Amino acid sequence: MNEIKHTDIAYIKSDNLLQDAQHIIEKAQHFAYRAVNTALLQRNWLLGKRIAEEVLQGEDRAKYGAEIVKKLSVTLTQIYGNSFTKTNLYNYTEFYSVFPEIFHTACGKFSDNNFTALRIKSFSLLTWSHFRALLQVKDADARSWYMQEAAEQAWSVRTLQRNISSQYYFRLLQSQSKDLVKAEMEEKTSSFQQDKLEFIKNPVIAEFLGFTPNSDFTESELEKTIITNLQKFMVELGKGFAFVARQQHVRTEKQDYFVDLVFYNYILKCFVLIDLKTTKITHQDVGQMDMYIRMYDELKLTEGDNPTLGIVLCADTDEDIARYSILHGNEQLFASKYKIYMPSEEELRAEIEAQKRLFYLQRNFCHSADIKPSLTR
Repeated sequence: MNEIKHTDIAYIKSDNLLQDAQHIIEKAQHFAYRAVNTALLQRNWLLGKRIAEEVLQGEDRAKYGAEIVKKLSVTLTQIYGNSFTKTNLYNYTEFYSVFPEIFHTACGKFSDNNFTALRIKSFSLLTWSHFRALLQVKDADARSWYMQEAAEQAWSVRTLQRNISSQYYFRLLQSQSKDLVKAEMEEKTSSFQQDKLEFIKNPVIAEFLGFTPNSDFTESELEKTIITNLQKFMVELGKGFAFVARQQHVRTEKQDYFVDLVFYNYILKCFVLIDLKTTKITHQDVGQMDMYIRMYDELKLTEGDNPTLGIVLCADTDEDIARYSILHGNEQLFASKYKIYMPSEEELRAEIEAQKRLFYLQRNFCHSADIKPSLTR
């Protein structure tokens, strides 16, 4: 077998062409992954360092710092996108504060001072999303352990987040049967470890590279068809709906979410959020919508806006239903005012069913004719 190394990508020639091609492709992906990951960590750490240094200059540090971060967030978001919210800027500052020695301050390279080779390796293997999860851990020993385990065991971000949330480190310390605790963890997180494209699909990476996050990763073919035509349906109702966003990225401290459709109703003066499920609606789905509503009420509402309204749609094969969601305390407002301008459950059910029929008819026709469908309303 012949092998030629060029940087971190090796050329291998064996008797198996497919295997050699896969090796080259996956090595190249891994090389690109590490380069992007290191650059993202450098950016966030250096931004955190710069903000921290600026805040220390103010006499009233807390008030001065809050004002500085607020202004910086607004300007950077206008120029570069959603990675520079106030929350993210504070996260970058905390990243620098918690890990002050991982980079040389001048050039942004990994530091070799006061850090073991193992810890440097840990930093190079983990993503910003890993570190964002690690910042939730206030105990320094626990945080260091989670970092090392995540790197050595190649934990996905979801695996790391679950282990932090379930107090995996402390349960291991207290357990007399550590193997059982570990086996249970591996079983419950096995599905989280299957997604090899997790890093590429991360919307943070898309924003960092200047791309629009790819919503296709979160939609099935049927969902895309229904959402596309539902967007047109809502605007065509003529009841004051203006389209705002599709697959809008909502980021919490622990996870990334996507709201399928966002409208603003200029008659009701409120945001309307729509989330589509291709399975039966669960209590968790309604709870998730309530979370979206709380976030919109807190972050998006301006003076004169009414409370946000959420609609959870179900496109289950046996039953198409809609559930309206509005936070407790606002139900009367919904009943007396919103109901006039919102589409009824019957209208939404009929529209979903119509789009499903159209989708299946076109798909069956195209399959029989061996052509690609154009799914439009």
